[in-house]
Amino acid sequence: MSKTMRQTKRGDYISWNKYFMKLAKLSARRSKDPATQVGAVIVDNENKIVSIGYNGMPRGCSDDKFCWGKDKTVDNKYLYVVHAEVNAILNSNTSLDNTILYTTLFPCNECAKVIIQSGIKKVIYKKRKKSLSYKASKKMFKSAGVRYQKYVR
Repeated sequence: MSKTMRQTKRGDYISWNKYFMKLAKLSARRSKDPATQVGAVIVDNENKIVSIGYNGMPRGCSDDKFCWGKDKTVDNKYLYVVHAEVNAILNSNTSLDNTILYTTLFPCNECAKVIIQSGIKKVIYKKRKKSLSYKASKKMFKSAGVRYQKYVR
């Protein structure tokens, strides 16, 4: 005589927010930038991953031949690097309307423009820098109805 025992699900699984932020952090580890590694993950309203990106040189531009420094010359990484958020948007092959972007660093003003234009409606970020760029991002997000929140464990 055997008794069937009903098992309950495991209770210590991680939340969707934690899962996606960990993926963003893992993606950031692909960046070759010696100073700042950023990762981004875009998910739809069913918690399906739509795209992933990290900050790096554009396709066809060798990260061995372009400078990673911050010189005030043409050898300044800021003139070349594609940010993680933009890479994630460009890597997507579907509509991004009403999706959520998880990013390890609050988007700069240039990324904010692309995020708004792509249809992403929410940004969850791990950390942020205080600068005019980020103040501008917040201003644009507010105007465009893109919500943002700091990631909380």
